[in-house]
Amino acid sequence: MSPATNAWPLGGPISAEPRINDRIRVPEVRLVGPNGEQVGIVPIGDALKLAQEADLDLVEVAATARPPVCKLMDYGKFKYESAMKAREARRNQAHTVIKEIKLRPKIDPHDYETKKGHVVRFLKAGDKVKVTIMFRGREQSRPELGFRLLQRLAEDVKELGFVESAPKQDGRNMIMVIGPHKKKSEAKAEKAAARGPREAAEPEAGDQG
Repeated sequence: MSPATNAWPLGGPISAEPRINDRIRVPEVRLVGPNGEQVGIVPIGDALKLAQEADLDLVEVAATARPPVCKLMDYGKFKYESAMKAREARRNQAHTVIKEIKLRPKIDPHDYETKKGHVVRFLKAGDKVKVTIMFRGREQSRPELGFRLLQRLAEDVKELGFVESAPKQDGRNMIMVIGPHKKKSEAKAEKAAARGPREAAEPEAGDQG
């Protein structure tokens, strides 16, 4: 285990292995208890004794502070939980799908309802939706038309999703991202429950997952 070279915030991600227990070679430390309580500045010997009595580790969490900040914790458990959280975050990131819908600022009512239906379907499936307003010719001088259309769409689907990225101009286009209220896993579970045990065991035709 190599000594930490950078400080890391309490409870934050670990960029390098911190020093623990007798690897912490300083005269005194600012000690934080296992529940986040501030113990104060204590000699390193006292801090190590407290850790041993509590059957915990003394972990340096802010090496560049003067004196360094150390916390009493079960370091093995902490590392395990951090690894699980990181794995879950990667899994959720890998499953994030962004669908795209393109609209014209002067879209007719029927086309609007059709496009809105697609957005509703995507959000119900737990997918994010990137909505792009495409301006052509003189329409580029009327960005407010696109902004109002995006606001209208966000309002129409607010029960299913929220504006994750507010409307912004991108060249000739205006873009907004709507995120689903429900995670993809929740949407799938609800869909399977609605189909019933017999149907849920069979893949639905055209189901993209």
